[in-house]
Amino acid sequence: MIISRTALPRRTLLRGAGVALALPLLDAMVPALTATARTAAAPVTRLGFLFIPSGVSMNHKGVNHWKPSGTGAGVELSPILAPLAGFRDRLTVVSGCSHLQALPLGDGQGEHTRSSATFLNGVHPRKTQGADVRAGVTADQIAAATLGRDTALASIELSMDQGFVVGNCENGYSCVYMNTISWRTPTTPLPTEHNPRAVFERLFGEGGSPDARAARVRTHLSILDQVAEDLTRLQRRLGPADRARAAEYFDAVRDVERRLQKVETKTDVTAAPELTAPPVGIPDSFTDHLLLMFELVGLAFQADITRVFTFMYGRDITSRTYPEIGVTEGHHPLSHHGDKPERMDLYKKVNTYHASLFARLLDRLGSMPEGEGSVLDHSMLLYGSGLSDSNLHDHRDLPMLVVGGRQAGGARHVAAPIDTPVTNLLLTMLERAGVEAESLGDSTGRLDLA
Repeated sequence: MIISRTALPRRTLLRGAGVALALPLLDAMVPALTATARTAAAPVTRLGFLFIPSGVSMNHKGVNHWKPSGTGAGVELSPILAPLAGFRDRLTVVSGCSHLQALPLGDGQGEHTRSSATFLNGVHPRKTQGADVRAGVTADQIAAATLGRDTALASIELSMDQGFVVGNCENGYSCVYMNTISWRTPTTPLPTEHNPRAVFERLFGEGGSPDARAARVRTHLSILDQVAEDLTRLQRRLGPADRARAAEYFDAVRDVERRLQKVETKTDVTAAPELTAPPVGIPDSFTDHLLLMFELVGLAFQADITRVFTFMYGRDITSRTYPEIGVTEGHHPLSHHGDKPERMDLYKKVNTYHASLFARLLDRLGSMPEGEGSVLDHSMLLYGSGLSDSNLHDHRDLPMLVVGGRQAGGARHVAAPIDTPVTNLLLTMLERAGVEAESLGDSTGRLDLA
């Protein structure tokens, strides 16, 4: 760590062997930034896009499980969104948006494939089982081209499922379309990472040999131990408030390491030490796995390692079960509930569980101080699906939710005209994040969230 001026540079790194640990925003860095960079009212500079598979339980006998009953401000949240009540002042439910480019358009069946392929771009994917896949540049990558100029990673792409399924996954469509929701170019899908250790190494590792990484896992050596010399020098430069803030951040990093190590004690750490096939296991519990991934997202945002992420709760035809909430039938089969009340209730239970986990991410971002506000104050997240009623394979009136800081709006339900392109909403999010984009996929303009 080299400090050549009074204020700490925002990109200060603590370095050790194969480690580069970024820091959260500290008061000591503020003179090196603009005056607005530390205020809660600063423009949104971080974006996240979370994809839930196979739609949601929309309504039954006149009771809407997802959509609030009224429109405008101060609406009462639906049963599925009830776990987000603590963030209602930051939350905007958007209805009426559709992905018409996910309709067959002469290509026949493949609704689940097109659900994820069009989610962030509004472009009808080429039907192919081969390598000649084609879709469209996605909103996250448009944002990454601007917001990622000053960060170590332009974006990160995460999922809860292993991302390397190949072949024909649905009615003549390549599995590539369901493996990711992020496309850098029309022909370049970005692979997702589901392994927490691989994500941790990507965020905080800085090269180093595979043997060195494996040794760190075997010996439970913390990256904080490896940057101890730089850390000691840093602490001497900080005031009491910054020392407390940095200590809280370092504690969070160490806690993630402990959670990773707890999983890794069950695996053979000497096997496959390359980062592309890290020597680790995955938490057995969906809840533990997802919350660990969310913690990594939070640290990446807090340390300004990246300002853009995508996250897939699962592929659109996932058959995952959720024994932790008493749901033993596969997710995708259950989504085809046939309008049977008991099955719809089970699917609503899954949807509500997913929303409760999302609330945990929001709570974590809100607990991370930054300037005069929190990391959540400077973030805007989209949570939604490429299907509405999966039982009908419906791509119209999709479940969409925007939540975050001031730029995300709050405590309202915006009912857009039916079949408003989802890309209009995405353009609005990009604009509010300071990202210039004239159009996106099938967009026809911007959506007024006010």
